[in-house]
Amino acid sequence: MDRIQAMQVFVTVVDAGGFTKAAQQLQLPRASVSSAVQQLEAQLGARLLHRTTRRVQLTLDGSGFYERCRQLLADFDEIEALFSQQGAGPRGKLRIDVPGPIGRQVLAPALPDFFRQYPDVQLELGVTDRPVDLIQEGVDCVIRVGFLSESRLVARRIGLMPQGNYASPDYLARHGLPLSPDDLDQHLAVTYASPASGKALGWEYQQQGEWRERPMRSCVSVNHVETYTACALAGLGLIQLPRYDAAQYVAAGQLVEVLADWPPQALPVSVLYPHRRHLSRRVQVFVEWAGALMREQLQLLA
Repeated sequence: MDRIQAMQVFVTVVDAGGFTKAAQQLQLPRASVSSAVQQLEAQLGARLLHRTTRRVQLTLDGSGFYERCRQLLADFDEIEALFSQQGAGPRGKLRIDVPGPIGRQVLAPALPDFFRQYPDVQLELGVTDRPVDLIQEGVDCVIRVGFLSESRLVARRIGLMPQGNYASPDYLARHGLPLSPDDLDQHLAVTYASPASGKALGWEYQQQGEWRERPMRSCVSVNHVETYTACALAGLGLIQLPRYDAAQYVAAGQLVEVLADWPPQALPVSVLYPHRRHLSRRVQVFVEWAGALMREQLQLLA
């Protein structure tokens, strides 16, 4: 078995979670699969897997080797496709990560269109608010909402997401309607803490052409967007939320916009991917497709 085949076997073992399932997927004897991984370990002089009776687990060396193998094998597939008689469309596995509302409301409903255009791409869609280490976790690209500080990644801004101030009817019935930022001293806010830094974000508004941030009294702090919204729906305080996320709750009468003349700053929406001289074709087409999709959705909110 050559080196490329051995890498394919190793990646399949990791993805399948064991030698027996990998052997079934590859239609190879289990002994051949085990031998291929042992051969790689001998050539590298490093242990790649911790083996137990039920499953396998990557070692620290194995984790780094696995991510490099995935990228090399995907690039190799694309090189072959360039010379294939059947066309040069993008192919292979694509791993992306997006915030929950974008994944649920924007990407998932539009994916049939993506697969009609690129039927040979297999997509792994992760949905998180937390920072993702693209290199360590083998993620090809992410969509993020907000201002960015990560300098190791290429960031392509694809639009701005307008925001608003919201509260539940129950909260307003108990605390009254704020008419200006001066009224905020008599109100509570649900505090949102950045998943990246843990920093609690203040209440933001524009006054005399300048962006200002003020602390607010709060009884609860969260670091997850959907939980942040859920707390507002439960009447725990005012929130500042992208209009796209709030629209369904406003339409259902569960949230009411307040302080409409003092909205928070619009948030940039960006696609991020690692610095690479030759970006994979499947990443390129996804970035272009997702960018066009997000721009179309954001224009509806402008």
